[in-house]
Amino acid sequence: MSKIQLTKPTLIMLYGYPGAGKTHFARQLCETISAAHIQSDRIRGELFEAPRYDKRENEIVMHLMDYMAEEFLNSGISVVYDVNAMRVGQRRALRDFARKAKAVHVLIWLQIDQGSAIQRIVKRDRRKMDDKYAAAYTKKEFQEYISGMQNPAQTEDYIVISGKHTFNTQRNAVLKRLYELGMISAESITSSVVKPELVNLIPKNPAAGRVDMSRRNIVIR
Repeated sequence: MSKIQLTKPTLIMLYGYPGAGKTHFARQLCETISAAHIQSDRIRGELFEAPRYDKRENEIVMHLMDYMAEEFLNSGISVVYDVNAMRVGQRRALRDFARKAKAVHVLIWLQIDQGSAIQRIVKRDRRKMDDKYAAAYTKKEFQEYISGMQNPAQTEDYIVISGKHTFNTQRNAVLKRLYELGMISAESITSSVVKPELVNLIPKNPAAGRVDMSRRNIVIR
């Protein structure tokens, strides 16, 4: 199945609690639409053997993310900017960044309750792709982190999806909104939908079960 092409290069920002599924969603979204996945946790993990998450380290990671995003957007390639755009000023700067690159900006808010988010963090498995570079949090650290988050205001344009839903449900909500924004065509959505095959009510192999062949042909009058 071919990837959906956006009509304009787009910077897709993410917002949500740790454990909301931002990286999992971002990775799969980039398998649906033609976009580059720039993941802050992976960049940090590749650069620093024992990340400290201090100011200097954060500056280096963000500088690299911005550089990569700018190169992609200037080349006409959309970007999923996988870092928590947790504060108003940060989101404002990213929107200005997108405008400078002549790109569209979209904010996706993955909503989940705190209890579910904490449970996910506790159960993270470093052997899994989406958990390998993720930061570890104690409950206290989690509470301190989210206390610094600023929810998007009504004046900010954003798409809300549930962090507890399957990716297929999340994808459909995002594609619907991108279509409404004129970012994708109806033909692109239609061509990317897997059409189910007709179901054969009669087993192809009679040995698989007893079939009354006298009832195979059904006539409705």
